Amino acid sequence: MRKIVIIQGHPDSSERHLCHALADAYAAGAGRAGHAVERIDLATMTIPFLHSQQEQEEGVVGPAIAQAQTAIAAADHLVFVYPLWLGEMPALMKAFLEQVARPGFAYDIDGPPLRNGLLAGKSARVIITMGMPAWFYRFYYGSHSLKAFKIGILRFVGIKPVRATLIGGVGGVRFRGEPWLERMKRLGAAGT
Repeated sequence: MRKIVIIQGHPDSSERHLCHALADAYAAGAGRAGHAVERIDLATMTIPFLHSQQEQEEGVVGPAIAQAQTAIAAADHLVFVYPLWLGEMPALMKAFLEQVARPGFAYDIDGPPLRNGLLAGKSARVIITMGMPAWFYRFYYGSHSLKAFKIGILRFVGIKPVRATLIGGVGGVRFRGEPWLERMKRLGAAGT
């Protein structure tokens, strides 16, 4: 049994989106397989933006971020679900990561380069939805924002392996969500 934390990064809480359904399906599969699942819904949180390096390194985290850090620290596996907006993760997701990944929690500011991550022993899955075909994002854009997230944030803080699921063509007339929901249930059951 694994302790899984699902971080729902779609910033719109006014209605349900595919990201919500994917997170629900992953959680359902994981729960049925006996994994412990906790969810963090960023759209329901107040996440302030950081304005300086000093604030990131020395500022006080608010209660919601402290709760998220506690959940992440206890997790074996993290699942990030968000839409691709303007080629990147939504600003709310980035603000959350900047708040959570603080020195002393996610990395040792004085540690040796490439070996200063404090979240080693955890794995992650990144699930990104997008309007463009996923193959186009991979080959034309080189999955640039996914690579930056995997290497510059997750691997930096010691999280590996990091697996990705890219879901393209969302909103198109040919898009079929049911197979993706079934796939999420299988991934949740496997805890990967």
